[in-house]
Amino acid sequence: MSIFHAMNISGSGLTTQRLRMDVVASNIANAQSTRATVNENGEFEPYRRKMVVMEPQEKTFSSFLQKAQNRKALSGVTVSEIVEDDEPSKIVYNPNHPDADEQGYVQLPNVDPLQEMVDLMSATRSYEANITAFNASKGMLMKALEIGK
Repeated sequence: MSIFHAMNISGSGLTTQRLRMDVVASNIANAQSTRATVNENGEFEPYRRKMVVMEPQEKTFSSFLQKAQNRKALSGVTVSEIVEDDEPSKIVYNPNHPDADEQGYVQLPNVDPLQEMVDLMSATRSYEANITAFNASKGMLMKALEIGK
């Protein structure tokens, strides 16, 4: 195990949480986008909320077994994919909207700004926790270097 192992783990957490914040920002920015994609019929579809899926960097059975035997520590997290939310689009009555159908209904994105703000706060707190752990590791390494003086 390297002396920088803890810093590498915190760094991977910082990277994944930053991407999570970027995806939340994209969701908020597109909360009213009714023409995000074109389906197979050539019709516009509203934006679909995106979510980040994270997993351990080492996901083999042997890595988990070695961790359980206290021989090797895992090495952080990574983003496995960004998926779209399967929740249906919101249907709102607005006959003056340019994308309204014959009955006056508009399909809006399935983005809930309140849920996005909660996700943003969670990602921000996780980011701050990783910064704290990174700074603690850096402080311990600095103190270890001072011992040799």
